[in-house]
Amino acid sequence: MVIINKPSGLLSLSGKNPQMLDSVHHRLVSIFPGCTLVHRLDFGTSGLMVVARTKAINAALCHQFSQRSVTKVYSALLCGHLEHNEGVIDAAIAKDPALFPLMSICAVNGKPARSRYQVVERYFQEMPGEKPLPVTRVTLTPETGRTHQLRIHCQHLGYPILGCDLYGGRLLPGTERTPRLMLHASELHLVHPVSGEPIRMRHASPF
Repeated sequence: MVIINKPSGLLSLSGKNPQMLDSVHHRLVSIFPGCTLVHRLDFGTSGLMVVARTKAINAALCHQFSQRSVTKVYSALLCGHLEHNEGVIDAAIAKDPALFPLMSICAVNGKPARSRYQVVERYFQEMPGEKPLPVTRVTLTPETGRTHQLRIHCQHLGYPILGCDLYGGRLLPGTERTPRLMLHASELHLVHPVSGEPIRMRHASPF
């Protein structure tokens, strides 16, 4: 298997449009023919990804993900100062064709989704010509793996992720041309599919 640190602004998998060809998979398959993605990160999210080089390894890793035995920890900057130092967001998420590509919180039609958060620090981001922006640095641990889960859960909590263009997170001045989502997959814990040894991977947040 291959462990990578995906940059923000790169697709995990190529799209149908020729302009969306560049991706993690497109780059790696030229180096490791036959490799497959075990999981994905959003276009704007950076951080750790595991890629399988063989079908057998892919099956073993996918089994771990489907059994929710893989722990994923993210670093994020949220707009505003969270009231509580830690908590759980338990809100079902549904696909809504009318809102595509947005997801929605829906207790009736949504699939169960659960995320934990813990505050690392609260501070004020200086904003030229504006009042300082209150920002909270948190760690986010999703217990399920729904599309846009952390982004929509943070919005549901009332504190969207900084730089999130889909769910209300504002951009920092000067980043309009090169915006990024302030979300980074900083830890990945799983079991090696061959040796059975536990692996704890870490990559510090770039922001």
